[in-house]
Amino acid sequence: MSKTFIISGGGTGGHIYPAIAIADELKSQYPDVNIVFVGAKDRMEMQKVPQAGYPIEGLWISGLQRKLDPKNLLLPFKVLSSLWRSYKILKKYKPEVAIGTGGYASAALLKVAGNIGIPTLIQEQNSYPGITNKILSKTAKKICVAYAGLDKYFPVKKILVTGNPIRDSILEMHANPIDQGKAKDYFGLEKNKKVLLVIGGSLGAKKINETIVDRLEYFEKENITVLWQCGKYYYDNYKSYDSHSVKVLAYVDRMDMAYGAADFIISRAGASSVSELALVGKPTMFIPSPNVAEDHQTKNAEAIVSKKAAVLVKEKYISTDFERQFKIFLENPGLCVEMGKNFNALAKPNATKEIVEQIKELIKA
Repeated sequence: MSKTFIISGGGTGGHIYPAIAIADELKSQYPDVNIVFVGAKDRMEMQKVPQAGYPIEGLWISGLQRKLDPKNLLLPFKVLSSLWRSYKILKKYKPEVAIGTGGYASAALLKVAGNIGIPTLIQEQNSYPGITNKILSKTAKKICVAYAGLDKYFPVKKILVTGNPIRDSILEMHANPIDQGKAKDYFGLEKNKKVLLVIGGSLGAKKINETIVDRLEYFEKENITVLWQCGKYYYDNYKSYDSHSVKVLAYVDRMDMAYGAADFIISRAGASSVSELALVGKPTMFIPSPNVAEDHQTKNAEAIVSKKAAVLVKEKYISTDFERQFKIFLENPGLCVEMGKNFNALAKPNATKEIVEQIKELIKA
């Protein structure tokens, strides 16, 4: 008999890609499965989910603007609309389980699902959960998390430490490491130089980009090639810096190759990035975004740094701390190896399969 699941996660790639990974694993275990996504209208999930091959229903929902904005006056109407639309969707598809990976649409859908008796599972990617998942945890049957110690925020009996779902290409790279020379050839990088991979998310990170451009001469002096994903918003500003020692990209289409080419990595500390980088196991400097809810990226990075598995530079201290911390990579090769091993030890390559096992348990209950 065909199974039906509804999955909701969106707003950012950190919510969308775990949701798609869970859907793919469900599909592999239930070939005749019916999977429907629910997202927020006008957000990136409305494009990314269909591109992955799944149908998606949209809700009229958004978050509260932090500054005074007339759009906030619409929020009560959006909440009521999304709750009613969620109810209609759930009644239409009658899923065995509703799964949420975060985002505004996930809040509405799982709230209604829990209230009408549909089993729900939430997947919390960060070391510090947002208010949405704290609220949803009251009715959720299971809570899959990526970090230990979240019993401070969720009912301990519901928590399972599974890790975060990872893209198949990165799992494949973990199982069958890519030759660094081959990876350098893919991007046209010089073979005799160390490679610094800079990733600031698909849209880019303004402060990271400014930091890199200010230090290109420093990297050249240290005989380092920079593989720099500056983001589509900033590409026109920085493409002129592309040279034999600097490869400027708006977007990296093969992250497995980028990770394979890298000797050192600079990254934001979003949950999905942290989980992927654990599988990569290379010396990493986190520069967390300070402009996210509850400053969760800094908390993610601190959780890794506490295991001696990465270094952390906060944006406000970049001017004084960046080169001092980067010297750790250049002057302590033994420490870099140890750091990479410590990070790799935190990896959970079977996260998606474990989450799906928990979903299957809910079907049996």
